[in-house]
Amino acid sequence: MAVENVEVEETGGVTEAVTTMAVRYYAVAPGVRLNVRSGPSTNYPVIRVLPEGAHVAIFCQRPGETVTGPYGTSKIWDNISQGEYVSDAYVNTGSDGYVASRCL
Repeated sequence: MAVENVEVEETGGVTEAVTTMAVRYYAVAPGVRLNVRSGPSTNYPVIRVLPEGAHVAIFCQRPGETVTGPYGTSKIWDNISQGEYVSDAYVNTGSDGYVASRCL
């Protein structure tokens, strides 16, 4: 994700700098319907299933269960929405490491 500064003019001619986040989307492995779980492990319940051809925004990442998928073996889990995680081994981030900040 990239951080951008945008200037906004308010009433009365006062200008204030506002920080915004540009969200980057990553492709899920081709031909995969990916389980979205409530935590960073296959032991957590499936909340929903992403369709083939899905793209996901990664808001933060955290370590969890090691999973092997189309993009290798990884213990990184991607937070794609509040309380929703997918294994990074199924997301084409172009990296074997973290591409977003660690989840708190």
